[in-house]
Amino acid sequence: MTSKHSGQLVGYIRVSTVDQNTSRQEEQLQGFNLDEVFIDKASGKDTARPQLQAALKHLRKGDTLIVHSMDRLARNLTDMKAIVRELNDKGVGVQFVKENMTFTGDESSLSKLMLNILGSFAEFERELIKERQREGIAIAKAKGAYAGRKPTLSDARVTELLAKDKENGNKNRAALAREYGISRETLYQYLKAGDVSLTSKSA
Repeated sequence: MTSKHSGQLVGYIRVSTVDQNTSRQEEQLQGFNLDEVFIDKASGKDTARPQLQAALKHLRKGDTLIVHSMDRLARNLTDMKAIVRELNDKGVGVQFVKENMTFTGDESSLSKLMLNILGSFAEFERELIKERQREGIAIAKAKGAYAGRKPTLSDARVTELLAKDKENGNKNRAALAREYGISRETLYQYLKAGDVSLTSKSA
């Protein structure tokens, strides 16, 4: 499935939330006999993702970064081109499986044009999805059928969670999130809301 290369084949996988499964992307990359795999469970709104940054630091000249699709690497064309260019400049290739395209920095003008076109289409598609979601919510609100997201935990469970976090000395929050069946992002939202509540009471 891959051509001969002098360095490592490194996989990068991203899903948007901790609840999403990485198996589909892992299956797509199985045939590459990867040397290393980096997995982020975070939004792709920017490049400040811990495993992406770890992958970028790990990659060396002669390596190839293998990604399921362009939108897994970046959510916008500017970021994607910047990552590809940064890697190409240090001799690292970037291969997108879904688009069946590889970039090494030696591409023709046509290949560079295709990168721009495909990246723009991916970005446009995401905006269409967001627009449809906004329209659907607006229609549901007009019908009185949209109530927004319900809290994950009851007030009693939130109080219990805040007390446990305090007992733990504000440490090991990943384990605390797992115990309550919520994401770390949701955990921090509860903790932040708790801090605001305590501040307002003491004011």
